[in-house]
Amino acid sequence: MELRQLVDYLWVVVAAALVFFMQAGFSMVESGLTRTKNSINVAIKNLTDLGVSMIVFWLFGFAFMFGNSRFGVIGASGFLVDFSGAGLMGASSFFLFQAMFCSTSATIVSGAVAERMRYAGYIVGTAFLSGLIYPVFGHWAWGGIGGPSIGSGAGWLASIGFVDFAGSTVVHSVGGYVALAALLVIGAREGRFPKGGKAVKIPGSNVPLSVAGVIILWFGWIGFNGGSTLAMNERVPSIILHTCLAGGAGMLTALFVGWAATGVPDVNFVMNGSLAGLVAITANCHAVSSPEAVIIGAVAGIVMLGADRLLESLKIDDAVGAIPVHLAAGVWGTLAVGIFGDADLLGTSPIFGSQLAAQAIGVAACALWSFSLSLAFFKVLDLFAPLRVTPEEERYGLNVAEHGASTEIFELYSTMEEQARNGDLSGRLPVEPFTEIGQIAERYNAVMAALERNTIAKDEYQDIFRNVSDGLFLIDSSFRVCPNYSAATERIFGSRELAGKDVRSLFRAMLSPEKASRFEEYISMMFDGAHNERAIRALNPLVGSYFRVHKGYDAWEDKVLDVSFHRMGDGSGGGIAHVMAVTRDVTQVNALSRELKALRARLPAEGAPLTV
Repeated sequence: MELRQLVDYLWVVVAAALVFFMQAGFSMVESGLTRTKNSINVAIKNLTDLGVSMIVFWLFGFAFMFGNSRFGVIGASGFLVDFSGAGLMGASSFFLFQAMFCSTSATIVSGAVAERMRYAGYIVGTAFLSGLIYPVFGHWAWGGIGGPSIGSGAGWLASIGFVDFAGSTVVHSVGGYVALAALLVIGAREGRFPKGGKAVKIPGSNVPLSVAGVIILWFGWIGFNGGSTLAMNERVPSIILHTCLAGGAGMLTALFVGWAATGVPDVNFVMNGSLAGLVAITANCHAVSSPEAVIIGAVAGIVMLGADRLLESLKIDDAVGAIPVHLAAGVWGTLAVGIFGDADLLGTSPIFGSQLAAQAIGVAACALWSFSLSLAFFKVLDLFAPLRVTPEEERYGLNVAEHGASTEIFELYSTMEEQARNGDLSGRLPVEPFTEIGQIAERYNAVMAALERNTIAKDEYQDIFRNVSDGLFLIDSSFRVCPNYSAATERIFGSRELAGKDVRSLFRAMLSPEKASRFEEYISMMFDGAHNERAIRALNPLVGSYFRVHKGYDAWEDKVLDVSFHRMGDGSGGGIAHVMAVTRDVTQVNALSRELKALRARLPAEGAPLTV
């Protein structure tokens, strides 16, 4: 075997490894843009679709896609191929590369349907895409490209001049159409589109992780597009360069157009703009110039923004923006072949003499095949096995509902919910040290302990208020009686429901005008921290004062009351939050005092010695 051939095989294997690594990027993007309660479900889906798609593709998907063509519609050879022969080195590397493409198409669906689709339904959907939807359309566009050792005969789209170099439509649009069909069946996440209100953005749990995932995807795209030459030749460097230029252009246009439209530089615009540019250049990177690659990527960023806005207006909930990125930008990139593609580099004889017409037919065929068949499949599957989790399972999160995996946030939520249900303040959350949830649990426990202490103190305080014989009540800075006061207060003042009443108006009705005026001046001074505590107490005008208390109907009673006032700080060291009034009914004591004085006044006269 020639060295040149070995280098070609090596490049395809390295490119396949780069595309394989994109699975980690997809997982990171989806994990970061969804909530923590679904993180395990996201991880297991992205790992599962890799394994499922590869096995299904080996069983019969590869044969459907690259086997000997039957009327340009489907391949019919190469089932369960054994690639162990030394002469099949090229076929082995080709299969590995194409299997990674199949996995990429499958994982696009995962991000779109995140946080609400049952895991079992997702697995079945992945097998359906990998075994039928993707390979059959792939045969239409790419059938026969593996060489005689694999299969022969071009697909019907390739026969009319359709070109999709690395899969803007074959890989990305196919995945996007299947995702759209699934979304129409399972619906939006709870709370995403409130009735009568604006759409609510559901924040992700770790945006920096998603950004890192986008960088990994961009890196993997070097193999995605560069490896599609299936050889290490002179075109590879320019293909990789055009890929990166388009990604950068898509990022910048999405950033600045989105910034101008919303007023904020949204990180989602940057991430999805980059990916949209990469998707769009995938179909044409081998046949356009560098300036044209920039234009294609820039337009892709705008297309992505428009598609995202359209989905929101239609109340279609794509959790990570997979459809705007992969479907919409994929359609644009495929059509761009007919607009910008160099005819000599394309080397086709397109139908009607128009490359754009051939591209449009391919785009339409993909929509009819991928979307229509997927929609019918998911609707039928949903009848027998509901694809969506229940609202309660969605609220708890798919980590628990689908995989029985308890997480720190779930334990936190469960304990808080239990306390809310039974009212037991003594329960405490388990504290896992050195984690964010552990820190939250620690602070929550401190709050609950303080609340428990305050509740006990409040009960004791209210017990005192129920049994004390004096009138105790608080006056706030607006001179209103606070809600909690002793039971004796209403009896002493002959008034019910004192809470919220202005104490100045209350006393004005019971005091003489002169005494009421002095009290109003005094209570204002009590809330002025500039006045000395001892001096102001000496000015209290309501020591042993006469109050005219209403007893009901037209009956009134004169009482002698001692009212003392005590300041209560606001905790800051300077302000006065409340004034506590302590009222004691001394009417009887005052009457006894007057009788004693009268008695003492008579005793000297009665006991005086008689004189002659």
